[in-house]
Amino acid sequence: MNVYLLILGMMLVTYIPRVLPAFIVDKLKFGKRFGKFINMIPYTAMTALIFPGILQTDAEHWYIGAVGGIVAIILACFKKIPSAVIVMASVLSVMAVYWVI
Repeated sequence: MNVYLLILGMMLVTYIPRVLPAFIVDKLKFGKRFGKFINMIPYTAMTALIFPGILQTDAEHWYIGAVGGIVAIILACFKKIPSAVIVMASVLSVMAVYWVI
């Protein structure tokens, strides 16, 4: 029982700070420059998640991670593509290179 309470407490502690800004940001008006900064956060977060994987994909075949990174960079240049699609395409490209070699 204590483990479940601990898990519930940790869930609330991490969930509330993530959800609360989503409700606050929608009601606030930002300047053009700050709005552009806010819009770039998903791409920055995606880069922070993908880049370590690029470097640590496979020590013997370093180019496998590079292929996934290049696919992600190219697709990220098209602003209309959702971030989830970019991540999926990057993962699928790495899987395809693994399959080929």
